[in-house]
Amino acid sequence: MSAQEITLSIKAEKPISQAMKDSLQFRSKFQNFESLEKKTDTVYKTLLQMGYIDSELLQLKKENDSLFTAKFFLGEKYEQIKLYYSDNDFSQKELRRVSSKTTDTYIVIPIERIPETMLKLTAYRNQRGNAFARVKLTEIEKNNDELSATLFLERGNVRTIDSIVLKGYEKFPRSFLRYYGGVKEGKVFDQRKLVSQNEDLNSLGFVSSSKPPEALFRKDSTVVYFYLEKQNNNAFDGILGFATDEETQKLRFNGYLNLELNNNLNYGEQLLLNYKADGKEQIQFRTKVNLPYLFQTRFGLGGELRIFKRDSSFVTTEQQIQTTYQINPSSSAHVGYRGYVSSNLLDEAVVGVPIENFKSKFFMFGANYLKHQNLNIFPIKTSIAIELGAGNRKREGHLDKQFKVEGTANHIFSLDNKNTIFVQNTTAALFSNTYLLNELFRFGGINSIRGFDENSIDASLYTVLSTEYRHQFNQSTFAHTIIDIGYFENPTLSLQKSLYSFGFGFGLITKPGLFRFIVANGSTEDQNFDFANSKIHISVSSRF
Repeated sequence: MSAQEITLSIKAEKPISQAMKDSLQFRSKFQNFESLEKKTDTVYKTLLQMGYIDSELLQLKKENDSLFTAKFFLGEKYEQIKLYYSDNDFSQKELRRVSSKTTDTYIVIPIERIPETMLKLTAYRNQRGNAFARVKLTEIEKNNDELSATLFLERGNVRTIDSIVLKGYEKFPRSFLRYYGGVKEGKVFDQRKLVSQNEDLNSLGFVSSSKPPEALFRKDSTVVYFYLEKQNNNAFDGILGFATDEETQKLRFNGYLNLELNNNLNYGEQLLLNYKADGKEQIQFRTKVNLPYLFQTRFGLGGELRIFKRDSSFVTTEQQIQTTYQINPSSSAHVGYRGYVSSNLLDEAVVGVPIENFKSKFFMFGANYLKHQNLNIFPIKTSIAIELGAGNRKREGHLDKQFKVEGTANHIFSLDNKNTIFVQNTTAALFSNTYLLNELFRFGGINSIRGFDENSIDASLYTVLSTEYRHQFNQSTFAHTIIDIGYFENPTLSLQKSLYSFGFGFGLITKPGLFRFIVANGSTEDQNFDFANSKIHISVSSRF
C-alpha cells in the first residue's frame, strides 16, 4: 500500500462544503497510510478550533486498496465563547487587548481565537514575573447556542532578576546595562522585555549580541545571561569636494576630515576630532569628549572646543561643557555652559560688514531622542534634538541679552523593503537687539543644504528641509534623490532669502567603509539655474 498513492475522503452527518475543506486545509492524496492517519487527526483538531466542539471521528474505513473514508460527527458550530475571569488574575486593560467585548465578569471572543488569547494572557502574566504561569479553560458549559468557560490561572512563583552574567565581553561597561538597557538586579523577570533590552544594547555600536539573553531558574534565584561581543566602533571619514571658482574659473577643492574614537577604554567614552576647510581660507577645528555614567550614575559629562576662522576677517573660539542625564535608552537631557570669544582680524573697518571683538556666554538646556533600526546602511530611524540657550554678549562695554534656539529632527518613512523617504528639518535662531557678522550661525554644505559651499551662508535665523527618496538595490548599495528647501535671515546685510537645492547621489558599502557620491545644484529665489554651480561631494566613512 505504501508503494502507491492513496486517497482520503471525508463525510459527516451534514454536507461538507468546499469552503469548509479549504478552512481545514484538506488534501486527499497521500503517499502512505501513516500520513493519511496523521492528517485525519489534524482535521479533527481543526474542527474543534473552528467551533465544532462536539465533533468526533466516528470511523476511518478502508473502502479498497487506494481509498479510505473518514466519517465525522460535526454537531453544532459555536461562533464565540464567553470567558469568565477573576479581576485578581487579569486587569481590564489586559483583557481589552484580547477582546472588544469586556464586562466586569467575562469577555467574549471568537472561538477560533482561543489559542491566540490564551497565549497573550499567559504572556501578560509572564511580564509580571510569573515566568511559569499557565492559563487554561475550566468549567466548559453549553447552554443552548451559547458556550462559556472559566479562565483558570496557575500563577507559579514571581521571579525577579537576582544575578546578571556577561558572556563574551566581560569588560562591557555595566552602567550601560543598567541605565541605557534598563537591566538591573531586583527587577521582575520578563523574557520578552529582556530581548527588547538586548536589542537596545545592540544599537550602541560598540557591542553586538551573539544570541538572545537566557535565564537559569534555580530553586530560589534567577540568573540572566547576556551574550555580548565587543565591536570596533571607531570612525574615520572625509569629504572631497570640487567646483568651479566663479571669479577665476579654476577648479577649487574643499572638504573635511573626521576622527571618532569610541569605547577604546571599555568605558563607553567618546573622543571626536574634526577639521574642515573650504578652499577659501575658511577653517574649522572641533574636538569633543563625552564621559557617560560618571560614578556609575545616570549622569555624564561632556566638553567641546570649536575654532572657526574665516580668511582674514575674524576668528571665533567656542567652549562648551555640559552634564547629561539618561532618561531611558532613547532619551536624554542636558544642561551646560557655552562661551564664545571672537576677534576681528581686519586691519580697518569695512562699511557694511559689522565684525567686532566680543565675548558671550550662554546657559543651555536641551533634550535628545534617538531610535535605531536594524539596517547597516541607515541605522537611525528617528532622531530629534533641541537646545535652548539664554545669555548675553559683551562688546566695547555694551552688554546685550540674547537667546538661542537650535533644533534638528529627522525620520525615515518606509514604503516597502527597498524604498524609503528621508525627511530632515534643521532650524536655528538667535534673538538679539543687534547682530554681528561673526556671531551668526553658519550653514550650507553636505550636512545642511546641499549644493552650497560648507558654512558659506551666515544667518541669525535659518531653517532647512532636506528630503531624499531612497531606493536600496541590496544590503550594500542605494541611490537617492536630493530636494532641499531653505530660508534664512541675515540682519547685518538686510537679507531674507529662500534657498533651493536639487540633485542625486548614491552610496556603496565597501571594505573600507561607506562610499557616497553626491551631485547637487543650489540656488536662491532670485538666481537662475546654472549647471556650472553644481557641487560634487565624495565621502568615505570607515569604521575600524
